[in-house]
Amino acid sequence: MKLFVGTGGVVATALICGIAQAYSAPDNWRFDTGSDGRVTASLHATNKLITGGGALSYSPVLTIACRANGEPRWSEWLRLNDAVSASRTITVSVTVDKASKVNESWSVGTRGRTLVRDGADGIRRLVFADRLHLSWRFGLLSGRGEADFDLAGFSEAVGQIAGACNAELP
Repeated sequence: MKLFVGTGGVVATALICGIAQAYSAPDNWRFDTGSDGRVTASLHATNKLITGGGALSYSPVLTIACRANGEPRWSEWLRLNDAVSASRTITVSVTVDKASKVNESWSVGTRGRTLVRDGADGIRRLVFADRLHLSWRFGLLSGRGEADFDLAGFSEAVGQIAGACNAELP
């Protein structure tokens, strides 16, 4: 697969079964193909979290992924600069558009700085959504973190990575 990133958007050309397919997505999405066959699309939150005693701020990053070979085929994760204190799972409150909040169990990844949810159902719920709000606790006394995402171009991003990893849309 070849991936071209330009100022007007992202265009990927994938040769699948001898047929070239092209997808485009807004500039806010970043695409990557790993050596392990995992294809990802990432989006920065519209808000900032403050770290380092208030001296620094950053935007959490939401990534959706598809594995060409392997299970789970689809997953999503939230990358943070500050670690959460949980070791295996953490409860994340999820609000899609203006629907009611749902609590989900997400796995805690590398050094507590990644929250992961596997399965196509997490991706599927966002395909037609406009906004995503995630909320979680950093620790017992550390307070809450929140991330807001403008999901413009989400369905195009899912289509692009599904085509690149030769998978069905969730």
